[in-house]
Amino acid sequence: MGKPTARVDGREIVTGRAKYTHDIKLRGMLIGKILRSPYAAAEIVSIDLAPALALPGVMAALKLAEGKVRYAGQQVAAVAAVDERTAEKALGLVKVEYKTLPSVVDWERARDAAAPQVRDDRPNVGKLNEYARGDVEKGFGEADVIIEHTYRTGFEVHNPTETHGSVAAWDSDHLTVYDSTQNIHGVRDGLARAMKVPAANITVIKNYMGGGFGSKLGANDYTVAAANLARQAGRPVKVLLSRRDNAVCVGYRPSSSQTYKIGAKKDGTLTALQLTNMASGGVGDGDDVAEPAVDIYRCPSCKVFEETVYTNTGASRAMRAPGHTQGAFGLEGAMDELAAALDMDPLELRRRNYSTKNLGDTGMPYSSKGLDKCYELGAKAIGWERRNRRPGEGGGTGPLRRGIGVATSIWFGAGVPGTLADIVLYPDGSVEVICGTQDIGCGTRTHMAVVAAETLGLEPKDITVKLGNSDYPWAPASGGSLTTPSVAPAIRDAALKAVERLKAVAAARLKIEAGDIVMADRKFASKSDPAKAAPFADVYRDLRRETVFHGERGAMPMDQFAFNTFGAHFAEVEVDVETGRIRVLKYAAAQDSGQIVSRLTAESQVVGGITQGLSAGIYEERVMDDATGNPVNPNLRDYKIATALDIPEITVLFADVFDPRINNLSVKGLGEPARVPSSAAIANAVYNAIGVHVREIPMTPKRVLEALKRKEAAS
Repeated sequence: MGKPTARVDGREIVTGRAKYTHDIKLRGMLIGKILRSPYAAAEIVSIDLAPALALPGVMAALKLAEGKVRYAGQQVAAVAAVDERTAEKALGLVKVEYKTLPSVVDWERARDAAAPQVRDDRPNVGKLNEYARGDVEKGFGEADVIIEHTYRTGFEVHNPTETHGSVAAWDSDHLTVYDSTQNIHGVRDGLARAMKVPAANITVIKNYMGGGFGSKLGANDYTVAAANLARQAGRPVKVLLSRRDNAVCVGYRPSSSQTYKIGAKKDGTLTALQLTNMASGGVGDGDDVAEPAVDIYRCPSCKVFEETVYTNTGASRAMRAPGHTQGAFGLEGAMDELAAALDMDPLELRRRNYSTKNLGDTGMPYSSKGLDKCYELGAKAIGWERRNRRPGEGGGTGPLRRGIGVATSIWFGAGVPGTLADIVLYPDGSVEVICGTQDIGCGTRTHMAVVAAETLGLEPKDITVKLGNSDYPWAPASGGSLTTPSVAPAIRDAALKAVERLKAVAAARLKIEAGDIVMADRKFASKSDPAKAAPFADVYRDLRRETVFHGERGAMPMDQFAFNTFGAHFAEVEVDVETGRIRVLKYAAAQDSGQIVSRLTAESQVVGGITQGLSAGIYEERVMDDATGNPVNPNLRDYKIATALDIPEITVLFADVFDPRINNLSVKGLGEPARVPSSAAIANAVYNAIGVHVREIPMTPKRVLEALKRKEAAS
């Protein structure tokens, strides 16, 4: 545990032997394609599948919509054919008659009372969240300094390397689906409802996966379409979405427009915090961004009001740390601007308002909190003392200005009680660990092997890991940073039971009491008489048959403690004030995620979160055609994503705070905590460099130059 263990599946991946959903090829498999609406809002008058079905090679066709379509890209019909060319041709033969309707794509226009109504069941603007504690008006009255600013975040597309896709095959009344998913059990249960088939008659398999980031958490429309096409055709069907499809119909991170009003005493003590947020998630809801504002800092009075705005664009979906990343950008930017108004070190301001309780949800103390250590580790690694004492003062001469910024994160990641796992011991000494979780690219196979090996006195290479099959013991979705803190404790529980059985078998062989047995150096020995020992091979052989041990992730004392993860990120940037270009030079991330299972995969997780935050903070922006509701940049050429050339020197540090209250391994989640503060830390570094906050991401050169003009006009 905690060592930089190489990934147990690394060779499979780099040699191309790892099978992704896109690689699945079944005998007689057909290619499925989906026809999508070209209109942002329309009424479907009729759909005629007959011309498509008449095309040789077309084996099935389905209607997938009736009534109204509410965004460009909504699925309307599907076909399955013997090859891709025939399927594409068949789509062009499906006759759909539409009656176009008024639409609204821009969320600010959608707020207008005269705007077309997007959904029949509700107005375009609805309440998303409301929260209050204390008396904010009284708090503002007690403040010596008050700042009020608006921070905006744009629409961010998931863009996993492996696009979405499913392969469906029927064997009599049993459905097997190969799916690129973060939630094999969720896909199974969703298909059972959609297909009206018992869940016991469905198996979902996910071997390897090229990313999801929250967009692959259940049974998608295309998965159901693949299953229905396969049932109609009597042959397996593969449906893979295009890169363009990924931009329009499988979600994105919602936008936000957050106005923060914060009051503080001269010494930095917060007196009141008010957040008003307007979020847009297309035909779906926007994200609640308030959690950081409500919980990170000790503030007696806090008030939140959030609304969601509906538009004729596809529905948003959870994206790595939903809500928290937007909220951190706004809150952390406001904290830095408050620090400047107080003439105070931004890190000192954060420390002075350190909270040991979860003030928002429960008021209970945290089970553990290593944020103070994260501040210390990160500040030292970045060289915090080198920052400009005031934003924009110093930082270099000429057009290139340097600055250093900090941002804080809070997330959940405590895991899900009831997660199950099995350990199987074989008489020949081999060991299996089996769990119905999924490895979405984060190294879950390695974590499972490490935990089992650590407990059983073996090496990770000695463990055979089985996952990615809904017939295996239940585990939750791989989202919310839940996987390791759910699965690892269940494996630990099963492995401890296996150790007890092995000790009993060894005691019988050695003719001593089981309580006198110790396990070390691949043998069982007597504590009182070390000469009495038996190698693992002999003890395993005494089992005589494979033996299964069931493990379960236990409950947490939720009525006594709040369970959260924390982190502090520090960035150093260089800004060209003539061109507006930003270059991140150095980055230090300190995380409190409990005990680390594999340091190498943990560091990779953090680097991934930072990379996404840098990319979203500087480059990524979905642009829509307001007239048609279609994306202008639905590809990787025009939707800019950071590459290896943009990534700076990154130092990853762990607070190593052990928390036995959370589970039997003190393990917390890590995937999303690393994403939460990354854009904010870079934005605050830019502020420190140029003396004006770029209050909207992505911080494009245009927005940087506009901010500099705002600064010049104010002076």
